[in-house]
Amino acid sequence: MVLFSSLTPVIIALMCICLAALWSSKRKARRDRKVGTEDRVNSKPRADEDLRVDKAGSFLNDEPEVQHIPYSPQRYSEDEMIHRANEFYQLMNARRSVRFISEEAVPRAVIDSIIRTAGTAPSGAHTEPWTFVVIQDPETKHRIREIIEEEEEVNYKKRMGKKWVSDLKQMRTYWIKPYLDTAPYLILIFKQIYGILPTGKKTHYYNEISVSISCGILLAALQNAGLVTVTTTPLNCGPRVRVLLGRPENEKLLLLLPVGYPAKDATVPDFKRKPLDEIMVSV
Repeated sequence: MVLFSSLTPVIIALMCICLAALWSSKRKARRDRKVGTEDRVNSKPRADEDLRVDKAGSFLNDEPEVQHIPYSPQRYSEDEMIHRANEFYQLMNARRSVRFISEEAVPRAVIDSIIRTAGTAPSGAHTEPWTFVVIQDPETKHRIREIIEEEEEVNYKKRMGKKWVSDLKQMRTYWIKPYLDTAPYLILIFKQIYGILPTGKKTHYYNEISVSISCGILLAALQNAGLVTVTTTPLNCGPRVRVLLGRPENEKLLLLLPVGYPAKDATVPDFKRKPLDEIMVSV
């Protein structure tokens, strides 16, 4: 008992030292976790790469202040709104992807107006990050066809996989693309990854989304004019086509559209579109 009593202060002191060491260790661990979390947050790349701004200052975004002006679009009665909405739906519901395109000439003024309409699309910070290359020259069209068919054959045989190729069979589409020659126009839509100014580069925010919206408006304008097309995304063809057309490095091919009237013997798959209750959720 005497020995135990004499050792009690020592035991208490050791326990205090152990508790202090344990508390210090936990505190350091919490601090390390916090620093690690901050590092991960700060080092995490942006989800949208086109929103990145170069820290070195090579991307310049100083724009003059834009004046705001009154805006008062035409307003329709409820009945007229419903009529116009239904009428436009009927027009667009008749749209089909057509792979049989006539050689018949299409007025260039129509194409110019359609491109002008596509250029009315909204864009991130109004950067308008699109370039529409309209090709009418037969030789250039054929060279593009050669590039695309060469790459598409590899795509169908090696890159795309059996299921992808099988899913395309019902559309009767292959790597052979005669419409690239027969269509009076090819419209190639390039997205500008960034802008080029005399003083440096300009950030183009949400460039792919902006250009995609513009493509949707372009398709609607083609349908409205009575023309047909098929949306073509030439896999692995973009760089070669860009070089062929002499486009700058800040542009990337997003979509290729052969445009014209449908051939007299044109056919399309008898697809049915999903009903409204399968594509819309009301909350």
